[in-house]
Order: sequence, then C-alpha cells, then structure tokens
Amino acid sequence: MIDRDGYRPNVGIVICNSRNQVFWGKRIRQDAWQFPQGGIKHGETPEAAMFRELMEEVGLGREHVRILGRTRDWLRYNVPESWVKREWRNHYRGQKQIWFLLRLVGRDCDVRLRASEHPEFDAWRWSDYWSPVQAVVEFKREVYQSALEELERFLAHEGSHGRGRHPCLAGLRSHGSGSRG
Repeated sequence: MIDRDGYRPNVGIVICNSRNQVFWGKRIRQDAWQFPQGGIKHGETPEAAMFRELMEEVGLGREHVRILGRTRDWLRYNVPESWVKREWRNHYRGQKQIWFLLRLVGRDCDVRLRASEHPEFDAWRWSDYWSPVQAVVEFKREVYQSALEELERFLAHEGSHGRGRHPCLAGLRSHGSGSRG
C-alpha cells in the first residue's frame, strides 16, 4: 500500500529498558542495525501495526511493554533509487512512519528474534538513546533524529512522576544543538 505521494505507511518502534537504553537490532545476515519497523496493512491502525510488528520482529507481546508515546505526524524518508526494486521505481519514494516509544516491562529474556517464520534480526543489544542516529544507514538518519527528538518529551514526562530523572536527559543537554525541549 503506497500513498499518492509514493510513500509506504509504516511504524517505527523504540523500546527502552529500565536503564533507558534502546533496543538496537542487527538485520538478519547483514552488517546493518536499526530499530524495529514495519508496514501498516490496509485497514490497520498504526498502534495495531506496531503491536503486530513488535511480535513478529522482537517476539514481545502487549504484556511485555507499556506505550509511553508516539509521534504526532508522519515522518518520511526517501529510499535511494538504487535500493528500490525496478518495478517500483516510478511510483515508490520511501517510507512514512509513525514512531512509538515503548517501555519494556518484561525481561530481556522475553525478546525472541525467531518468533516469526521470517525473522528481521539475528542479534540485538541495548544501546545509548542517541547512538542509533549515527549508526543507522545514512538515508534514515534524519528520521531517526526527528523521532528521538519528538519522543524524548515522553521520557521527561515519565521522569516527572516520581520515577527519578531520566538518565538520557542529562546527556541531551550536551548533545547537539539547543533546539530540543
């Protein structure tokens, strides 16, 4: 399902653990790392797609996570033409994504990368909140930056309800420009 502008609707998923590190997955049989993501099927809500993709790619169910927030609008990235299948080149530009920030309330051992018949990842690790921006493939960097910037407010909000200050927020003040917050 591609929209009239050439973008495929998609969800991106940022999972934080109790130490506020993010899940970082290695694409199967590749030296490429990314957040879980996947397409939204016709008639499916972004939230339903997120839970489906979460189970398919990471093996986590609703009982393993808590939704902290999501992006307000679609974030888009263009896929380089050399990465696009020949038959799609005239009408496909890239992905438009709604991003979700989740808190893992389950355990690390609940992650099951082989939960589906077609696994996306063959390894994973916890990473610093901002590390994925520089580590992801270049054409996704701007969307990763925008998503993490928009979602960080939910971490600050969560921290203001008696759970203590979010450790990632201390580093954010010294990370990049002053346009955050």
